[in-house]
Amino acid sequence: MSAITAQTVNELRQRTGAGLMDCKKALTEANADMEKAVEILRIKGVATRNKKADRKASEGILAVQVAADGRSATLLELNCETDFVAKNDQFRNFCDNLAKKIAGNPGADLEPDRVVAVAKIGENVRIHRHTRWEVSGNGLIAAYIHTGGKVGVMVEVGANNAASVNTEEFKQLLRDVTLQIAAASPVSVSRNEVPQDIVDKEREIASQSDALKGKPAAAMESILKGKLNKYFETNCLLEQGFVKNPELKMEAHLGAVSKQLGDTLSIRRFLRFQIGE
Repeated sequence: MSAITAQTVNELRQRTGAGLMDCKKALTEANADMEKAVEILRIKGVATRNKKADRKASEGILAVQVAADGRSATLLELNCETDFVAKNDQFRNFCDNLAKKIAGNPGADLEPDRVVAVAKIGENVRIHRHTRWEVSGNGLIAAYIHTGGKVGVMVEVGANNAASVNTEEFKQLLRDVTLQIAAASPVSVSRNEVPQDIVDKEREIASQSDALKGKPAAAMESILKGKLNKYFETNCLLEQGFVKNPELKMEAHLGAVSKQLGDTLSIRRFLRFQIGE
């Protein structure tokens, strides 16, 4: 069994928001296994899934490049050692130039650029990840970098009718969806796209919660279904409340714009980067 130190207890507290004693007990029960301790606290209902706290602590910035016709886009994450450098114009310009390079040539070798940047900036620089998309069929890609450059989003929205993508209503929908993804951090477009291992894990955790103890089998299944539905409503884009009007589901907002345009629109895919993931 690994040693349970004040540092590991504090790390668990930061990840879960649970009290110090709860964290210490969970680590003891889990034989100092951090992931198992997180699961124990979630089962006991004193912690919730904290996406941000599970991420590595690193600095950096994000950059996007969207083609003028909206048919392709690139999202790139560049890491550095300090927030001071991340806010530096030289570093930001370098990140933008890398995104432009990938946008023009997805197979470009960025390592020589990185080596030069390390020498100029005086910190270790890491090109953490980058993705370039192209639209297939009728549709557009939009991208958004949240204030501060710590969260970046790309989304592709499709239409049946070619004329729809040129309307202001369609373009506003794109902007709305990028804001939604940046703010609400969904894991998938719909519940059908949530990986089965995640669904199984959520069901397992829910099944061990205090809310099910002593309940008859029929009631337990109903409670489990309700807990899973709550997970989907929180984490699936189409089931989330629209950030501009939380009483309106994103699916309903999408349907309203579709009706307005006399078309059937669909959110095909999205990508959300956050510094340090």
